Amino acid sequence: MACNECAKLGRIIWEEETKHGQDNRKATVGFVPRRTQKKPSEAQLDPNQELVEDYGSKIRKVRESQGLSQKELGKKIKEKASVVRKIEAGKATPSNTLITKLEHVLKIKLLVSVSEEKPQQTMIPTPKSPSMTFGDLLQLKEKKAEEEPVERGQS
Repeated sequence: MACNECAKLGRIIWEEETKHGQDNRKATVGFVPRRTQKKPSEAQLDPNQELVEDYGSKIRKVRESQGLSQKELGKKIKEKASVVRKIEAGKATPSNTLITKLEHVLKIKLLVSVSEEKPQQTMIPTPKSPSMTFGDLLQLKEKKAEEEPVERGQS
């Protein structure tokens, strides 16, 4: 049996019958935890958007130009100053929700469209290249050998 103060916090989970078959019933209150609210799901971003590369320095520059400290910005976006510090240093990547808050408060654009055609870098084997194989080295040597007589003949 719980006291009246504690009974207010719980719910009735079963009832006990009294002796002698009387209609009077005693309510027994047990502790049943209350349901907690589910956290809202992360804001979904368009898969065609990505975070700008220099987001940390961009956030810091705009924050400083608006005269805000890291602590003040943290209060505005409802985060700790340490979170702002880590994001500005590039040690932490902001979540989708946090990106949205930062864009709104600082009035900047942190998300850019992903270009479908990314320039492909062709790797030209060089002797200093870490992914060079012995075959690449032999081909490079053969090309140099073919080019040398032509250069000597022209001089």
